Amino acid sequence: MRVLVIGGGGREDALVWLISRSPLVSQIYCAPGNDGISQRPKTHCLPKLKADDFWGLRRFAESNKIDLTVVGPEKSLVAGIVDGFEAVGLKIFGPSKEATQLEGSKVFAKELMERHKIPTADFMVFDDPERARKYATANLPCVIKADGLAAGKGSIPCKTEEEIAIAIKRIMIDKEFKESGDRVIVEEFLTGEEATFMVLTDGCKAIPLLATQDHKPVFDDDRGPNTGGWAPVLQLQ
Repeated sequence: MRVLVIGGGGREDALVWLISRSPLVSQIYCAPGNDGISQRPKTHCLPKLKADDFWGLRRFAESNKIDLTVVGPEKSLVAGIVDGFEAVGLKIFGPSKEATQLEGSKVFAKELMERHKIPTADFMVFDDPERARKYATANLPCVIKADGLAAGKGSIPCKTEEEIAIAIKRIMIDKEFKESGDRVIVEEFLTGEEATFMVLTDGCKAIPLLATQDHKPVFDDDRGPNTGGWAPVLQLQ
């Protein structure tokens, strides 16, 4: 079995490492990959083939008889790479462009949960910085979130008016996250342990994965700005 993994970060390294352990897999390609990934068993990296080069990736998968493609980056999924591969009969693991709206737009996800009565923190959506600031100030503490993808850094807890002003300036005025900050969610501040529970599904069957905990703040004791990162949680307290 020949597998193509799309991406070039730590997530893709973990995917390649696990996939390489399968006796069913004879060859793994990683596009673009990195120097560390290239050291994994059965693996060859493709540094000139970028994760957003959908036409190039599809041509490579077709010409090299790739049996399965696994997508790492959210941006590739949100842009519709799964739909493009499936359109020509290529097997690819990942959600469709329509389904990835749950990840690609926090507004879409929150409104879907509200519509279907799925419990979620109270929220309001704003496309005007001043209105967002006023609402957030009246509802301290709160969390201000950029609508779109922001590499794990677009969710900013705020406990003071100064933090609100800085967050809104970064997201909506300075456009630190580009078009992802065209809209923001001002969300109720929830306290407690965070747990991420994921399942794999084809729309009919669901396979649960191990619960994980997202360690977002950069420093110990949940201090500092948010960044990405996770670790398995064997038992939630």
